Amino acid sequence: MTPQPSTAAQAAQDEAVDHARREIVRVGTSLFARGYVHASAGNISAKVGDDHLITPTDAALGFLEPGRLALVDARGEQIAGDRASKTLTLHRRICAADPTARFVVHTHSTHLVALTLAGVWSAADVLPPITPYYVMKVGHVPLIPYHRPGDPRVADLVTALIADHAASRTPIRAVLLDRLGPVVWGPDAATALAVLEELEETARLWLLTDRRPEPLPPHALDELRSTFNAAW
Repeated sequence: MTPQPSTAAQAAQDEAVDHARREIVRVGTSLFARGYVHASAGNISAKVGDDHLITPTDAALGFLEPGRLALVDARGEQIAGDRASKTLTLHRRICAADPTARFVVHTHSTHLVALTLAGVWSAADVLPPITPYYVMKVGHVPLIPYHRPGDPRVADLVTALIADHAASRTPIRAVLLDRLGPVVWGPDAATALAVLEELEETARLWLLTDRRPEPLPPHALDELRSTFNAAW
C-alpha cells in the first residue's frame, strides 16, 4: 500500500498549491494587461513539490480562474482542474532538467515573434549582447527551430540545450521558439518575469534600431562577468 502523507504535510502542500494558483493568475493578468499575451496564446506553470500546476489548454491568460488551473501529479496524470495545456510536457521537462526552475512562462510576445520572422542574430544567441542588463539578467538565448505547438520533440531540444549550457557554466534561463515566442523560467514568478521583460525589451530595441547596434566589446563582457558573475 502506498503510504499516505501526514495531515500536516498535506496541509502544507495544499497551501503551496493555493499560493501557486494565485501567482499564476496574478502573472497572467499582468501579462495580458501589458500586451505580452493576447487571446488564448501562451501558458504559465509552477512546480509545487512533485506536482505541477499549469494553465488549461486554450485559456486566456488575462481571465484565469484559480480553480480551473490544471494540477498534474509526479507521474504526469491530471488530478484537478480543466485539461492541461498542450505544452505540459515541455514545462515539466524544463523543471526536471534545471533544478532551479520552479516557474515557467511561455508567451507570444510581439517583438520576439517578430525577431524570428525578421531573422535572429544567430541560432545560438537570438540577440547580440547590446546592453549590460541583457547580459546580466538574460544571458544566452538559443533559437528552437519551428515545430507545431505542443510538439513533444521541442522538450528534447530544450533539455539538451539546458544540459549543454550547464556543462559550459553558462546556464540558460530562456529559449525562443521560432514563430511562437519565448519560454522563460526561474525559481519564482518574479525572476521568470524579469527575464521575459528584459528579453522582450532587448528585442524591441534591436528591431527599432534596424538590427544595427554592435555587441558589447569583449572587455565589457569580461567586466560584467568578473563584477556581476554574468553567465555569458
